[in-house]
Amino acid sequence: MDLRQLSPTLAVSPQIMPEDVPALAEAGFKVLVNNRPDDEVGPEVDHEVMAQAAADAGMSYHYLPFHPGQVTPQLISEFEAATVGRGPVIAYCRSGNRCTVLWALNQAGKLPEDEILETAAKAGYDLTGVRPLLASLASRRG
Repeated sequence: MDLRQLSPTLAVSPQIMPEDVPALAEAGFKVLVNNRPDDEVGPEVDHEVMAQAAADAGMSYHYLPFHPGQVTPQLISEFEAATVGRGPVIAYCRSGNRCTVLWALNQAGKLPEDEILETAAKAGYDLTGVRPLLASLASRRG
Protein backbone atom coordinates (compact mmCIF):
# COMPACT_ATOMS: atom_id res chain seq x y z
CA MET A 1 0.00 0.00 0.00
CA ASP A 2 1.09 3.51 -0.80
CA LEU A 3 -0.10 5.58 2.17
CA ARG A 4 0.52 9.31 2.05
CA GLN A 5 -0.03 11.36 5.21
CA LEU A 6 -1.82 14.72 4.78
CA SER A 7 -2.41 15.40 8.46
CA PRO A 8 -1.80 13.58 11.74
CA THR A 9 -5.20 11.89 11.38
CA LEU A 10 -5.63 11.54 7.60
CA ALA A 11 -3.75 9.46 5.06
CA VAL A 12 -4.69 8.97 1.42
CA SER A 13 -3.92 6.12 -0.93
CA PRO A 14 -4.43 4.76 -4.40
CA GLN A 15 -6.92 1.89 -4.71
CA ILE A 16 -7.06 -0.33 -1.64
CA MET A 17 -7.93 -4.01 -1.95
CA PRO A 18 -10.22 -5.85 0.48
CA GLU A 19 -7.30 -7.94 1.71
CA ASP A 20 -5.45 -4.70 2.67
CA VAL A 21 -8.12 -3.59 5.13
CA PRO A 22 -7.20 -5.82 8.11
CA ALA A 23 -3.62 -4.49 8.01
CA LEU A 24 -4.94 -0.92 7.95
CA ALA A 25 -7.05 -1.65 11.02
CA GLU A 26 -4.05 -3.26 12.73
CA ALA A 27 -2.04 -0.12 11.90
CA GLY A 28 -4.59 1.92 13.88
CA PHE A 29 -6.90 3.29 11.21
CA LYS A 30 -10.49 3.56 12.44
CA VAL A 31 -12.22 4.91 9.33
CA LEU A 32 -12.09 3.90 5.65
CA VAL A 33 -13.33 6.46 3.11
CA ASN A 34 -13.90 5.29 -0.46
CA ASN A 35 -13.93 8.17 -2.98
CA ARG A 36 -13.76 5.89 -6.03
CA PRO A 37 -17.05 5.49 -7.90
CA ASP A 38 -18.19 1.92 -8.51
CA ASP A 39 -18.37 2.57 -12.26
CA GLU A 40 -14.53 2.80 -12.28
CA VAL A 41 -13.93 -0.59 -10.67
CA GLY A 42 -14.98 -4.20 -10.95
CA PRO A 43 -17.24 -6.00 -8.50
CA GLU A 44 -14.24 -7.33 -6.56
CA VAL A 45 -13.62 -3.84 -5.10
CA ASP A 46 -17.01 -2.11 -5.38
CA HIS A 47 -18.34 -0.20 -2.40
CA GLU A 48 -20.31 -3.13 -1.00
CA VAL A 49 -17.24 -5.39 -0.93
CA MET A 50 -15.15 -2.65 0.66
CA ALA A 51 -17.87 -1.86 3.22
CA GLN A 52 -17.88 -5.51 4.26
CA ALA A 53 -14.08 -5.60 4.49
CA ALA A 54 -14.15 -2.52 6.73
CA ALA A 55 -16.91 -3.98 8.91
CA ASP A 56 -15.01 -7.26 9.24
CA ALA A 57 -11.93 -5.30 10.36
CA GLY A 58 -13.90 -3.22 12.87
CA MET A 59 -13.58 0.02 10.89
CA SER A 60 -16.30 2.49 10.03
CA TYR A 61 -16.80 3.01 6.30
CA HIS A 62 -17.98 5.88 4.12
CA TYR A 63 -18.69 5.62 0.39
CA LEU A 64 -18.38 9.11 -1.07
CA PRO A 65 -17.93 8.65 -4.83
CA PHE A 66 -16.11 11.56 -6.48
CA HIS A 67 -16.42 11.57 -10.26
CA PRO A 68 -13.58 13.62 -11.80
CA GLY A 69 -14.61 17.24 -12.28
CA GLN A 70 -17.81 16.80 -10.26
CA VAL A 71 -16.96 18.11 -6.81
CA THR A 72 -20.02 19.47 -4.98
CA PRO A 73 -20.50 21.36 -1.72
CA GLN A 74 -22.30 18.28 -0.38
CA LEU A 75 -19.36 16.00 -1.22
CA ILE A 76 -16.95 18.42 0.45
CA SER A 77 -19.04 18.56 3.63
CA GLU A 78 -19.62 14.78 3.68
CA PHE A 79 -15.86 14.20 3.38
CA GLU A 80 -15.27 16.56 6.30
CA ALA A 81 -17.92 14.79 8.40
CA ALA A 82 -16.33 11.41 7.63
CA THR A 83 -12.76 12.48 8.38
CA VAL A 84 -12.68 15.15 11.07
CA GLY A 85 -12.50 14.01 14.69
CA ARG A 86 -13.06 10.37 13.80
CA GLY A 87 -9.68 8.88 14.65
CA PRO A 88 -7.06 7.90 12.12
CA VAL A 89 -8.67 7.88 8.65
CA ILE A 90 -7.53 6.34 5.39
CA ALA A 91 -9.21 7.67 2.24
CA TYR A 92 -8.65 6.23 -1.22
CA CYS A 93 -9.56 6.62 -4.89
CA ARG A 94 -7.73 5.60 -8.08
CA SER A 95 -4.54 7.52 -7.27
CA GLY A 96 -5.32 9.39 -4.03
CA ASN A 97 -5.61 12.70 -5.87
CA ARG A 98 -9.38 13.15 -5.49
CA CYS A 99 -9.13 12.39 -1.77
CA THR A 100 -6.40 15.01 -1.52
CA VAL A 101 -8.56 17.54 -3.39
CA LEU A 102 -11.40 16.96 -0.91
CA TRP A 103 -9.01 17.36 2.02
CA ALA A 104 -7.64 20.58 0.49
CA LEU A 105 -11.09 22.04 -0.10
CA ASN A 106 -11.96 21.37 3.53
CA GLN A 107 -8.81 23.22 4.60
CA ALA A 108 -9.68 26.35 2.57
CA GLY A 109 -9.98 29.26 4.96
CA LYS A 110 -8.45 27.21 7.79
CA LEU A 111 -4.88 26.94 6.48
CA PRO A 112 -3.02 29.27 4.09
CA GLU A 113 -3.38 28.23 0.43
CA ASP A 114 0.38 27.82 0.05
CA GLU A 115 0.50 25.46 3.03
CA ILE A 116 -2.37 23.37 1.62
CA LEU A 117 -0.66 23.11 -1.78
CA GLU A 118 2.74 22.33 -0.20
CA THR A 119 1.25 19.54 1.94
CA ALA A 120 -0.41 18.04 -1.13
CA ALA A 121 2.83 18.35 -3.15
CA LYS A 122 4.86 16.64 -0.41
CA ALA A 123 2.37 13.76 -0.63
CA GLY A 124 2.89 13.63 -4.41
CA TYR A 125 -0.19 15.52 -5.61
CA ASP A 126 -0.09 18.72 -7.67
CA LEU A 127 -3.20 20.70 -6.75
CA THR A 128 -2.19 24.02 -8.29
CA GLY A 129 -5.24 23.79 -10.56
CA VAL A 130 -7.45 23.85 -7.47
CA ARG A 131 -6.00 27.15 -6.17
CA PRO A 132 -8.85 29.32 -7.56
CA LEU A 133 -11.43 27.11 -5.85
CA LEU A 134 -9.44 27.22 -2.60
CA ALA A 135 -9.41 31.01 -2.76
CA SER A 136 -13.13 31.13 -3.51
CA LEU A 137 -14.02 28.82 -0.63
CA ALA A 138 -11.69 30.66 1.75
CA SER A 139 -13.30 34.00 0.92
CA ARG A 140 -16.78 32.56 1.55
CA ARG A 141 -15.71 31.02 4.84
CA GLY A 142 -13.59 33.96 5.96
